[in-house]
Amino acid sequence: MKTTVKLEQRNHHGRWKENLGKYFLDISKYVITGIVITSLFQDVGDRTWVYSLGVILGLSTLIVGLTLTNNQKKEED
Repeated sequence: MKTTVKLEQRNHHGRWKENLGKYFLDISKYVITGIVITSLFQDVGDRTWVYSLGVILGLSTLIVGLTLTNNQKKEED
């Protein structure tokens, strides 16, 4: 009985982390898409600053998302 409860808690925690990881992956896609669309339709004053900040934010959220989803798969093995 105790083992079942611990396993259910671990699965719940793992699902939470996996969902949060997916959220960060989505945010990463939205940031990169926003940069591309903004640069196509609007004349951005300082493109270097906008691109740099967008790439840093996009890569950061990508790394966090991949880390969270990858940890879930390691726990299942």
